[in-house]
Amino acid sequence: MIEVILLAIALAMDAFAVSIGLGAKSQRQQPRYVLRLAIYSGLYFGIAQGVMPLIGYLLGAVLLGWLAAAAPWIGGGILILLGAKMLYEALNDEVEALIEDSSDKNIQEKINHRMLFTLAIATSIDAMAAGFTLNLLALNAWLACFTIAIITAGFGFFGIYLGKSSGTWLEDKAEILGGIVLILIGLKVMFFS
Repeated sequence: MIEVILLAIALAMDAFAVSIGLGAKSQRQQPRYVLRLAIYSGLYFGIAQGVMPLIGYLLGAVLLGWLAAAAPWIGGGILILLGAKMLYEALNDEVEALIEDSSDKNIQEKINHRMLFTLAIATSIDAMAAGFTLNLLALNAWLACFTIAIITAGFGFFGIYLGKSSGTWLEDKAEILGGIVLILIGLKVMFFS
């Protein structure tokens, strides 16, 4: 179960970083608006992060029969590449294109359901690829996806408040942590499964 929690935390880091950025943009907003944003952020990111690895798991289960001998190497490689991608993005200060600069007056119009949905899908694409590796770990994939959803929802919710109070300085650090954890899990899948 510890692998599931570590995987969930690592996958949640993209959503957490985006939530911190959204919270930082909402620093001058009313508490009621920030609470709604935190709730919606948790819901959108949690659901997307829970569903995408399930899709990856189901696709992986179909392909696993054909790729049985190479599955640990493929799954571990996917996790290592995802982790490396997260590290690259964090270290190169790539700014989320969908969270554009906006004035405080327009922030409530800029951050809407469509934007949250788009951000949730964009940050959970990696989770679909990671879902393939659930076939290689000795665990219940449905429980794992539910755990990923709950942990991501919590990170999405609290990321808004953390960003509101601290600004954006934690965004990159969250992605670096997530990238390192994914690389370590990938190495475990490749060499110790």
